[in-house]
Amino acid sequence: MSKLTLKEKVSYGLGDFGNGFMFDMGQIYLLKFYTDVFGIPAAVAGSIFLLTKIFDAFMDPIAGAFIDARKADPRTGKFRKIMFTSSIFLGILSIFVFMAPDLSPTAKMIFGYATYMAWGVGYSFTNVPYGALGAAMTQDPNDRASLASWRQAGSLGALLITSVMVVPLIKQFSDPRVAWPVVVALTSVIGVTAFYFCFKNCKEVIVGKSLASGEKISIKAMARSVFTNRPLLALILMTIFTISAYNIKSAMMIYYCQYNLGDISLMPYISFITIGCSCLGITLIPKLTKRFGKKNTALIGFGVSVVADLINFLIPGDLVTFTILASIAFIGISIPNGVTWAFVSDSIDYGEWKTGERREGITYSFFNFARKIAQSVSGFASGIGLSIVGYVPNVQQTEKALGGIKGLLLLYPAVTISCAALVIGILYTLSDKRHGEMIEELKNRPA
Repeated sequence: MSKLTLKEKVSYGLGDFGNGFMFDMGQIYLLKFYTDVFGIPAAVAGSIFLLTKIFDAFMDPIAGAFIDARKADPRTGKFRKIMFTSSIFLGILSIFVFMAPDLSPTAKMIFGYATYMAWGVGYSFTNVPYGALGAAMTQDPNDRASLASWRQAGSLGALLITSVMVVPLIKQFSDPRVAWPVVVALTSVIGVTAFYFCFKNCKEVIVGKSLASGEKISIKAMARSVFTNRPLLALILMTIFTISAYNIKSAMMIYYCQYNLGDISLMPYISFITIGCSCLGITLIPKLTKRFGKKNTALIGFGVSVVADLINFLIPGDLVTFTILASIAFIGISIPNGVTWAFVSDSIDYGEWKTGERREGITYSFFNFARKIAQSVSGFASGIGLSIVGYVPNVQQTEKALGGIKGLLLLYPAVTISCAALVIGILYTLSDKRHGEMIEELKNRPA
């Protein structure tokens, strides 16, 4: 097993840092952009999130099969080159998503669907090889926990910066239709640059069996890779709950600051504190996993997050109390979100042990499929939820609407994260000890 250098770990984390500068803009701000700048009704905006994310979800297995069918380049490996090249297209597409041309209501809807679907294709061909890269870098359990920690650090770093800097930058412009594509262009440049450092400094050392020349990966082989992989299936179910919770939190925070707390300018400060505090959680991941194992570490984080969100929902809550409890919840959820990446790498090893075929791209893409479904559900729930509670853009909200925004921000995540904890506690059975035994068996198998 390889021992990764600090440079390799940091560079891998930069991949998720770059990813976040393009992904988080959509998760945090796109619904707000659609409803308040582009003029798309909340329910229609929610439908765009739902249907385009479902489309994106089906793109991930296609991307995974395409990547797994490629032979590894002796210089750049199987994953790194396509990851970096796709990130450039993703950055360009991100700008188009935040454009607001003067169109009819129907044309606006079509433009929203088309640009966000195209963005999703670019995201699949960037994120799938990036995610698979981690499993190809090492099989050492401590290195994997460390990679998961650095990846989560990169993700949180991007989330922190985009949450804090975007609103003040947008307010520097008199016309939001100009402001949004300009600011997104800036975040895209940062994102692509971060991916370049990931591409340059990471190395692939775990190489699976290559396909014979002209051989294709069949639907049957893809199904075998997924449906015989019990740890992966548990992770897929778990991530539907965790990602929908995390994304709806991100989307609702800007509404909560503007209407429940009365000042949209509070968002950068609250985000700085809550996301900054969550960095405490990821620094604990290597130590917690070493002491309690990955599964129990994830359960601890889930429990902390649920309790904090429930208390925050039930009490009246002033600005200070809300921020403290939100910070505790972010610390909690950052732990299982980080550990998840180590779980995924372990499930790739399990698939190789079970079937004799190492399919990083397919395994990760089906995991990402679940993430996209969760994103579609949370985006749809955000838009439909706002519509149901009577949200009207840029006016004083009713008590019903204010209560609905608070429920979407705090109660929905508490319920879905509780479901995620039940799934990982009951259905995920690949212990760290068992994983180590499988790696030894794989090393001793004939080539």
